[in-house]
Amino acid sequence: MTEQPGRKRDAAATRQALLDAGAKLFAERGFDRTTVRDIADLAGVNQSLLFRYFGSKEALFEEVIARSGREHLETHPPQRLLSASLRNMLEPGGDRNRTLETYLRSSGSGDVGAVLREEIGQEYARILATLTDAPDAELRADLALAWLMGIGVVREITGKQPLAGADPDDIVRLVLTAVRTLLERAE
Repeated sequence: MTEQPGRKRDAAATRQALLDAGAKLFAERGFDRTTVRDIADLAGVNQSLLFRYFGSKEALFEEVIARSGREHLETHPPQRLLSASLRNMLEPGGDRNRTLETYLRSSGSGDVGAVLREEIGQEYARILATLTDAPDAELRADLALAWLMGIGVVREITGKQPLAGADPDDIVRLVLTAVRTLLERAE
């Protein structure tokens, strides 16, 4: 038996359930502390299906990050990418995009970190660099992205106050005011 009783066999639905379960658990626990068994249990399928559809936990992780990152990049214009990413990161619970949180919780995981840097860092930085005409646009974009990640670490991982408890609107307002000195077309 490959799927739990009572579940109709649907490859697309099973694959989606594994992606959703992986996204949730990787964000909550990071890559290393998430097991194939936990992902399969949350998805309601046998863990052998994870290997059938993705080949490995690493491949599932890469697809989770790539999917989420692509969706975020495709749904936000460049000038609003930073503010949308920041707002998304600051939203409590719910169905928020947890790519940055997943990145932060998994960045020390060897080869997985390399995939994340490729998928998230380079593409986001490339797009953010288009928001300035300054000759050091790439550096400016990296600085803005580093600030975003730093906010994520302090707020989501360490829980340091007052940032962890600050109103999201206040954070966005203050950060965007400062970021516009680097990326003048950021909104």
